[in-house]
Amino acid sequence: MNQLLFEGRSLAGIVSSIIRQDALRVSYSRLDWEHMFRIADYHKVANIVYLGILGYRDSLPEKWWERFFEKYQESLLFGENYKDSIREVLTWLDMRGISCTVLISEAVRELYQIPEAADVAPLQIFLNEEKYNLVKGYLIDLGYETDQVYSGLGERFQRVSSIPISLFHKLPFRTTGYDRNMRRILETAILREPYKYIRILPVESEFLFRIAGAAYRYVTDELTMREVLDLQLCHRAWRDHIRKDAVKKRLGDFQVDELAEKLLRLSYMWFGDKKDQYYEGPPENMAEYDVLEERLLTRGMVNHEADEQALKLQKLVQKELDKEKREEEKKKRKERRKERWEKMQRWFRWAFPDYHYMSSIYPKVEKIPALLPVFWIVRGVRLIWRALAG
Repeated sequence: MNQLLFEGRSLAGIVSSIIRQDALRVSYSRLDWEHMFRIADYHKVANIVYLGILGYRDSLPEKWWERFFEKYQESLLFGENYKDSIREVLTWLDMRGISCTVLISEAVRELYQIPEAADVAPLQIFLNEEKYNLVKGYLIDLGYETDQVYSGLGERFQRVSSIPISLFHKLPFRTTGYDRNMRRILETAILREPYKYIRILPVESEFLFRIAGAAYRYVTDELTMREVLDLQLCHRAWRDHIRKDAVKKRLGDFQVDELAEKLLRLSYMWFGDKKDQYYEGPPENMAEYDVLEERLLTRGMVNHEADEQALKLQKLVQKELDKEKREEEKKKRKERRKERWEKMQRWFRWAFPDYHYMSSIYPKVEKIPALLPVFWIVRGVRLIWRALAG
């Protein structure tokens, strides 16, 4: 477990050094590069790590050097194509009058000083269920294929040399309170010029959507380093246009205002410019941030959670998961009962064929329908006799 934390912190150090453009302080010889690639890929920062290992090729096995380079190449290609791909999809939607909301804008890409360090992130679109299949069909016609299924929520689509696209007809938040408050955020969406039906979130609303989503994914152990990095970049760029008290109040509706603030502060501790005085001095209780960091870097494998808001939200999410599990088990039991009943019906139809079938084999049945039960027995005896004789 200590090695897991060491590698996680080393990963954060490499990414931080590239974002801050300062000196690397990483012991490359102590790292398991297969594992480093896997966790960097999970955290969606493998392309940044490549920039951090450029001068240390001899320290890496060739195979993993190439894997990091492939991720870097993907980010370069994505940067060349993403604007045209987004324009293509949004123009088609707008021309057909399909009202939708872009959940996370691609504007965060412009906040990276090194463009190829940005994420190969999907275009996330929220629309009503009635239009979902129409848009899905359009993407398939364009050559997109389903890359990932968000059960009951939507799908992610991928095409060679194009951006991935995530379609949602339901927001990916299980608890009723979270879903309701996220929908309230979407109600603030404004038209995205030059379109007539495409909406985007204003800066304050998008930041709120991002940070509330980060808090949710933290307690479900799905929060990535990339998401924390994007959160920091967005806040640094937008904070002069964000009403701090209003955001805190809305986060209070989610009951994650304190947890969200800790995540934001951690993002500055990892990736913020050391000259930035937004947070003056270290936090009073560093142990809280150690717990936060350990859980995030290990995807919950190291979990000493003590934050009351995190524990409460985690309990609510688990309650919904248990409910879904019970409903799924109930559905499976119902399907099994249905299968047994259908099997029994098939057996019954085989054992006791209908009048038309029996009369075609036994003409007496056609003349005297009342003899049908008698000939069922006759047929059964014959079948048994053949089976024994064979």
